[in-house]
Amino acid sequence: MRRSAILSLLISATPAFAQRVDWANTSGDPGAMRYAPLSDIDRNNVGRLAVAWRWNTGERSVRAGANQKAARPGLFQASPIVLGDTMYVSTPYAAVAALDARTGRELWKFDPEMWRTGQPSNGTGFVHRGVATWASPTERRIFINARWKLIALDAATGKPIPSFGVNGEVDLTKELRRAVNQLQYTNTSPPVVYGDLVIVGNGVGDRIRYRNDPPGDVQAFDVHTGKRVWSFHTVPDSGEVGWDTWEDGSYKYMGHTNVWAPMSLDAARGLLFLPVSTPTNDWYGGDRKGDNLFAESVVALNAKTGARVWHYQIVHHGLWDYDLPAPPVLATITWNGKPRDVVAVPSKTAWIYVFDRETGVPIWPIVERPVPKSDVPGERAARTQPMPTNPAPFTRQSVSEKDLIDFTPELKRRALEVFSKYRSGPIFTPPSLEGTIVMPGSIGGAGWGSTSYDPETHTLFVKGTDNPVVYRVQKGVPNDTIGFEYTVDLVRSGLGVTADPDSGKADHAPPEQLPLIKPPYGTMTAIDLDTGKRRWQVTLGDTPAIRNHPLLKSVKLPPLGVAGAVGGTVTKGGLIFATGGGSVLYALDTRDGKVKWQFDLPAGRGYANPIAYRGANGVQYIVLATGGGDNAELVAFSLDGKH
Repeated sequence: MRRSAILSLLISATPAFAQRVDWANTSGDPGAMRYAPLSDIDRNNVGRLAVAWRWNTGERSVRAGANQKAARPGLFQASPIVLGDTMYVSTPYAAVAALDARTGRELWKFDPEMWRTGQPSNGTGFVHRGVATWASPTERRIFINARWKLIALDAATGKPIPSFGVNGEVDLTKELRRAVNQLQYTNTSPPVVYGDLVIVGNGVGDRIRYRNDPPGDVQAFDVHTGKRVWSFHTVPDSGEVGWDTWEDGSYKYMGHTNVWAPMSLDAARGLLFLPVSTPTNDWYGGDRKGDNLFAESVVALNAKTGARVWHYQIVHHGLWDYDLPAPPVLATITWNGKPRDVVAVPSKTAWIYVFDRETGVPIWPIVERPVPKSDVPGERAARTQPMPTNPAPFTRQSVSEKDLIDFTPELKRRALEVFSKYRSGPIFTPPSLEGTIVMPGSIGGAGWGSTSYDPETHTLFVKGTDNPVVYRVQKGVPNDTIGFEYTVDLVRSGLGVTADPDSGKADHAPPEQLPLIKPPYGTMTAIDLDTGKRRWQVTLGDTPAIRNHPLLKSVKLPPLGVAGAVGGTVTKGGLIFATGGGSVLYALDTRDGKVKWQFDLPAGRGYANPIAYRGANGVQYIVLATGGGDNAELVAFSLDGKH
């Protein structure tokens, strides 16, 4: 065969490998599928994955000093975006960096210096999960919502765009319904860009609970000027839909009810989907009687105007910190032999709620069932709660004696002793004065990055966490962050056992606890969204602190799993890449969940969702944010470490 013919054959045989495939959204696409249509890395060759490059954020803890509060970068939780061989990533301190996506070489970095104001009050510290981008034929802009600021950057230089807001910044608190303390206003999830609008939610720490605390309004701004275009009130004002579900005028002064989790977008229909979180004072509702719309609801908005199209509340009058923590997944399933567009909503309750995307009508029945009453003074729990009939829960929803840890007889005895101190019951058993064991706990069920979806097999993959907590309601002493008579004892909400109260460290620190319940503590579940039936479930990851605990030195342990809010990214190559929140990156076979490859992460914990893309060099990469604090880095993998 002549040389020209051989070259022609090679070129025609490998066009897919030469074509660049971007990761244009932190969730892969605006509909949050976290799916990469790439099969260069597949079940057969994934064992060849090796580190291609690493990039360290360079961020460090800051000591308190003159005009400076102490600050510390938290876990590196971002999922970068990749466009045209350039990667854009946000850091824990909400800085933005542009990197060469093939080598990790830093091109520019912008630091808004939000660390100068000290730690955020949101309970997570300094974390940020990604940026958004807007482009015209002549320019590209990168948007970062850094605490109370929305900042527009020139994608080519990393410099703020002066024509946007004031010197490239918009104060997100300036046009809220009421004045707020900026230091209590923060953002962890990326903005959403639709047309010429950039749309943001906000986060307010659960520990902040007083009358007139910051509201959770969702706001849209012009991408060119920074002028606010619309605002949606997640706690309705007088006369708006849902205002009468806040009794005794509580809509006037209740806040939170924010969209801190990532939103999703159906750009073709112009529908924006909000996963709305909990209202002020998550665990006591005596000061906000009623169902409290739009708290703990999925809300579909007209993305152009901010007008409500439909909503569904998954928890009435919430008392359990059951935020909608993750972006609703926009999927197309086969229903009665025809394609049907749906929105699948993961939740801390361990249910997946599936609705028709345009109407909000449930695909499978969701039944209002009676739930236990509350006997806390002044409280009036909802009489019923909506419970899906399909799909089945993907984690445990209660704790009974059969669930208690039994690695040794002594641990089982101690677990029974702890268990007997508190109330327990089915899901939606309310908090109490003596303390109620709540399962799922405050991190789920599902967390903020739990799901990915394979559009070819119509399979939803869900990372689940089994981690109960205790909610004990108590009378508080109202102050500048707790302004209500009743609240919850968050300091003692953890739940664990130890066989020996004197088994602490030599420095007399409290003894290390083991979980109250038996494993698994983390799972990956595959659900067929055409039928709602489970395809498989496996234990995901491990928890070395449990496995290596001194009390379990001679105990043979089963697979433990790892608790955590992050799930995986699924690829056309038949793989799911996920850590589950632990320090090992796994590649699971989409057919059965079996581990095909694993890698111990050099910076430790991988508390982010991986991304997958192919550069113009023809190389497919898997990239993950790892570590935190003073050691946070991106790690990129490719076949044989090529770049």
